Amino acid sequence: MMHSMHAWAPAFALALAACSGSSQPSASTSAASSTAAVPAKAATTSTAAPKQAVAKTFTPPPIDAIPDTPFGKMVREGRAIFMDTQTHAKAYVGNGLRCSNCHLDAGRLANAAPMWAAWGMYPTYRSKNGHVNTFAERLQGCFRYSMNGKAPPPDSPVIVALESYVYWMSKGAPTGVALAGRGYPKKGFKPPQPPDYARGQHVFETNCALCHGKDGQGQKAAGRYVFPPLWGPQSFNWGAGMHKLDNAAAFIKANMPLGRGGMLSDQDAWDVALFMNAHERPQDPRFTGSVAETRKKFHHSKMSLYGTVVNGHLLGSGSPR
Repeated sequence: MMHSMHAWAPAFALALAACSGSSQPSASTSAASSTAAVPAKAATTSTAAPKQAVAKTFTPPPIDAIPDTPFGKMVREGRAIFMDTQTHAKAYVGNGLRCSNCHLDAGRLANAAPMWAAWGMYPTYRSKNGHVNTFAERLQGCFRYSMNGKAPPPDSPVIVALESYVYWMSKGAPTGVALAGRGYPKKGFKPPQPPDYARGQHVFETNCALCHGKDGQGQKAAGRYVFPPLWGPQSFNWGAGMHKLDNAAAFIKANMPLGRGGMLSDQDAWDVALFMNAHERPQDPRFTGSVAETRKKFHHSKMSLYGTVVNGHLLGSGSPR
């Protein structure tokens, strides 16, 4: 069980519900009791996103439509990288993940961050790094954070191949339009009750451990991960978007258990997201040398457990295990 909630917790919950810019608790303060410091009416972002037109649907072309041309060859190389990043982009990967772990069905599945819904939204400003990002830079960030590796040069064969694959997949999609199925479905998705560590552990043991292992370290076949590790040294690092509770909960609700997305209740999804992200993982590559300072600078969000104390451990302060 997580340690007892301190006196600041009610105010913390109120601040989150109102999505105010109030100051964060110190890194030495416990995040929660068995109930997490995320209230039932938590806002998912600190600032409102600009309103955008939403297309009804988009269907990417079938894989067998990839042309038998030099461009088609590059598209296939991009798809190969996407499906088996360990083999085809090994120099830039630092963990046991591949692109298709978070972007399901080779990046084609709606509500699993499909790549065809991302292509037309770049270039765009991202608050994460405070400037306008190209799509190539967005891909570089995936390698740096989700893959816990290093960014390929923007003109490298890896980035060019991935861009070619996504460009081909997005053929016919409008640009500058937030397509239906983009990202993970977070609109109005809030926990009925504050997420709870103990409940999340039960959800994990009942629904997730079969594939991801009792210790959350994934499962291998012939030396390769067939189910990804959810925390620990081979998982995504503290800078990855999936470490945020709202992102993880929305992905889990829509897509997990694999092939049975939607079977978990909203509460179960939030609870197990908290349980998953209350474990240690590789350090944020932007680490300043201080967990408290890194939280203040990069994790100033109620959706991040980085820099909070869970079960007596300051998350972000130790080696993942």
